[in-house]
Amino acid sequence: MAETAEEIKARKERERDELYALDISGVEWHSAPGTEEHEERVEIAYLPEGAVAMRSSLDPETVLRYTEAEWRAFVLGARDGEFDLEPGPRDGGPGAGQ
Repeated sequence: MAETAEEIKARKERERDELYALDISGVEWHSAPGTEEHEERVEIAYLPEGAVAMRSSLDPETVLRYTEAEWRAFVLGARDGEFDLEPGPRDGGPGAGQ
């Protein structure tokens, strides 16, 4: 039997609460190959059950956490260009220099 919308919402809230309750003080943070310690970068850490934590090197105390399904959806969307930014006027796109 399929989950109702209410059951899905409750399950996702439970998963989020469990994920943020994890002690991640000893995790190993990874950044993209070729980035230097002094550079601004995104860092990720692998958590139990396929979950992932992500932070900015500029603000390491602020950590976002994603379930395996959320992370997979993000990575697939990024690969497909779903999150590509459209160039705006400040980036030399349409309307630049007007």
